[in-house]
Amino acid sequence: RGTPYVYQGEELGMTNYPFSSLEEFRDIESVNYRRLAKASGRSDEEILEALRVRSRDNARTPMQWNDAPGAGFSSGAPWLPINPNHEEINAENQLEDPDSVFHYYRRLIALRHELPVVVHGDFTLVLPDHEQLYAFVRHLGREELLVLANLSSQRTAVDSDVADGWSESGLILTNLSPAPMAPRRVLEPWEARVHLRTRDG
Repeated sequence: RGTPYVYQGEELGMTNYPFSSLEEFRDIESVNYRRLAKASGRSDEEILEALRVRSRDNARTPMQWNDAPGAGFSSGAPWLPINPNHEEINAENQLEDPDSVFHYYRRLIALRHELPVVVHGDFTLVLPDHEQLYAFVRHLGREELLVLANLSSQRTAVDSDVADGWSESGLILTNLSPAPMAPRRVLEPWEARVHLRTRDG
């Protein structure tokens, strides 16, 4: 419970490479899909669009260490191309920015070491049928942790039965900068927050 899984580049906010041709894909599943899709009559553009979304190669491009031509990964030609946005999204830049995705991941992972409720607390899904919000509570002894994440590009209201019960809780982590000063019933697009409260008794 509470074990963080971070796949290479997630902690920097690395994005999918903008593949422009079918020949750029190396993943065997993508190569096989291309062959089968062509045989079934799908156009190259349709296949390319599908692979841009689903190919495992999206998560396998070279790690973006800095803004140098090889992204600090290699001076040679790597198996997969380097994302051109490595000039902005790279480890070197993010280490220098206290509000970066990297430092947010560090704070998030630190919660596991600081709060036993993250590791040992029981898990209750909140609002299981909500189409935009992912929300859950962890409970251990007198401590409760509420995690809210808006998984959409739209501002989303938090149901009143959840918001009312947590209005006096402490906001211990958010991905907004600057962090909101007062409790809010609305999550901004892609906003995530973690609340902590201690129950009486």
